Amino acid sequence: MTKENQPKRLLCIVNTINAGGAETFLMKLYRALDKTKYQMDFYCMSLEKGYYEEEIKELGGKVYYAVPKSQNWIKAFLTLKNVVKENKYEYVMRVSQHSLATVDLIAAKMGGAKTLVQRSSNSNAASEIGRVLHNLFKWLPMTIPNVKIAPSTEAAEYTFGKNCVENGKAMLVKNAIPLDSFLFNKEKREKLRKELNLDDKFVVGHVGRFDTQKNHSYLIDVFSEIVKRNADSILVLTGKGSLENNIRKKVEMMGLVEKVIFTGVRSDVPDIMMAMDVFIFPSLYEGMPNTVIEAQGTGLPCIISDTITREADITGNIEYLTINKEPEKWAEKALTYSNGYERGNVQKAFVKKGYDINFESKKLMELVTK
Repeated sequence: MTKENQPKRLLCIVNTINAGGAETFLMKLYRALDKTKYQMDFYCMSLEKGYYEEEIKELGGKVYYAVPKSQNWIKAFLTLKNVVKENKYEYVMRVSQHSLATVDLIAAKMGGAKTLVQRSSNSNAASEIGRVLHNLFKWLPMTIPNVKIAPSTEAAEYTFGKNCVENGKAMLVKNAIPLDSFLFNKEKREKLRKELNLDDKFVVGHVGRFDTQKNHSYLIDVFSEIVKRNADSILVLTGKGSLENNIRKKVEMMGLVEKVIFTGVRSDVPDIMMAMDVFIFPSLYEGMPNTVIEAQGTGLPCIISDTITREADITGNIEYLTINKEPEKWAEKALTYSNGYERGNVQKAFVKKGYDINFESKKLMELVTK
């Protein structure tokens, strides 16, 4: 294959290639690409082998692991610069909303990259020191990347400045999904419910990593109130993370061990969601939550915190509640779905609002490689 006929390669700089929201979305984009035209390679700020490594290689991508900046900042910077230079990457994308992450694009530029992309994936920082540092160095993402993208207006403005979307300085590339994979299927629902012993149960669900942002502790409080009102309720928690053991201890302390299922990371998230009856997502903040988009794709009603952008409502099947209220309010709303409902085909709504992954993946690569 001549150089002219080779696919254009985008190097994606990520913290890990585990099953987190940002990485999972990148994999959706990657799977949807025409591999004869475009390829995606992944540069991980970690030495730990990632969940998606084998799939990336099977799709024709490359994976690089490097010393995290927290261990050796200078070595991390120079390693990235050299990878870009040695492999002649023209297109490099940093996936992070944090302003200091833009330093990685400076390394890429020094390595010869021409197109520097930053994708903001969130609308806040996890700590006060993170917020202070972000604001102090906010000029970096506002000036260094020549392509700025985000999944929502809030995520864009957090990283790239007020009115950046309105002024055309940043573009929205939506957290789209492969619509056919998430289309509700009654047989898949029944199979998963049987596998997890959920027959005749009211199934409350959540998909997300166990960390402070996702607010699992509040979710357990909500579920406790649901059980008080409906003893046939089960909570399914999919994901893993640093706070999982803390949540397990809380579940045990509240006497809910027999009522809560921890599935870990699953490759069949669409089917898991089809098995649920309601999706609860009380995050402290979000840029644009992938799993809320996915849940809607299966026709699942969602109850989410009012800190999340209204752009997340694609189907009109979302209820926004404040996490400052007592958990009873969330429980009462969730139980309105306990007597069953019609799960219709939502594909038209997704296509109309631009959440078809086939369209968004092409849009991203055209933005990056134009």
